[in-house]
Amino acid sequence: MSTPTRPCIVHLTTVHPRHDIRIFRKECVSLARAGYEVVQVVGDGQGDAQEEGVRIVDIGARPAGRLARMRQQPARALQAVRALAPALVHFHDPELLPVGVRLAREGLKVVYDAHEDVPRQMLTKQWIPALLRRPLSLAFEAYENRQVRHLSAVVGATPHIADRFAAVARRAVNVSNFPFLHELAPPAEPRPREKSVCYVGGIFRTRGAFSMVRALPHVPDVRLLLCGKFEDADTEAELRAEPGWAQVDYLGVVGREQVREVMARSRAGLVTLLPLPSYLDSLPIKMFEYMSAELPVIASGFELWRGIVERHGCGLCVDPADPAAIARAIRRLVDDEGEAARMGQAGRAAVHAHYHWPRAEEELLKLYRELLA
Repeated sequence: MSTPTRPCIVHLTTVHPRHDIRIFRKECVSLARAGYEVVQVVGDGQGDAQEEGVRIVDIGARPAGRLARMRQQPARALQAVRALAPALVHFHDPELLPVGVRLAREGLKVVYDAHEDVPRQMLTKQWIPALLRRPLSLAFEAYENRQVRHLSAVVGATPHIADRFAAVARRAVNVSNFPFLHELAPPAEPRPREKSVCYVGGIFRTRGAFSMVRALPHVPDVRLLLCGKFEDADTEAELRAEPGWAQVDYLGVVGREQVREVMARSRAGLVTLLPLPSYLDSLPIKMFEYMSAELPVIASGFELWRGIVERHGCGLCVDPADPAAIARAIRRLVDDEGEAARMGQAGRAAVHAHYHWPRAEEELLKLYRELLA
């Protein structure tokens, strides 16, 4: 086989959608623009495609059920990657760790992209029986640490995740999931903002969904523009039964252009996740997207988040379990348009200076250059 003129890079996921913002729109497209031949292997049943310089290879729709997917999709993924004969494989799902290790043992350079701190997540997963969560979390952390020793590098989506793997992996780098500079920027001719606040993301109990809705009766003239997918049918039913639901405009799962429109209409963006172990050291993309849209944030008062919000003067921090505290922050920003505007401008300036994708992209490209040298 002749040597390709450009190194072939495979990004592999059997869990995420093909247009996942981190995997496809940020990492794959960035690498293609940098001159690499990039193939994204997915399992969604939508067929092969070519988009934005990235070739998409579909291994077939994932089976129904988590266990069936974990049994069948990794074997299909392994076969697809071998057929592509890449110079480097970059995979994104913990269930693909055995595939990554196997490919590394076959001589390929392999990178694991750790989007989340999975052991800490497992401590709050409702589908895991409560008594088993801590033992399973400890067991998975030991397993994950052992597996990554065989790989070329780990890419962490936050400094905390990268630091965790630095002690056990050959190499660990942070590639934060920061927003694009201009995607959600306010329109050139901004219209007056409504008496509304917004939340864009998964509508989960642990992400403060009930606290947000229960805050609304304390600010009866304010609407909540709510975008995203409900955690499950029970969560949706219980939220709709809350008195505050009468002040919610539920817009469903929306595209990026509609996200930009929702943020342009709002006075503040909510990111009031509950103080769970997996969230305390996270860097939620939605907080930085609000900032990029020139929108002040109302954020959980975790030490890490408070440091960002107070350092840049871009919002207010609250107790995420206290609906009255959330309501007071909403009231302040809705009533004082001047302060809200100043905070929004400060947030956007901070994104331009520190928290944008091109800055994170530099770390990814540097890693690739060194691994492929």
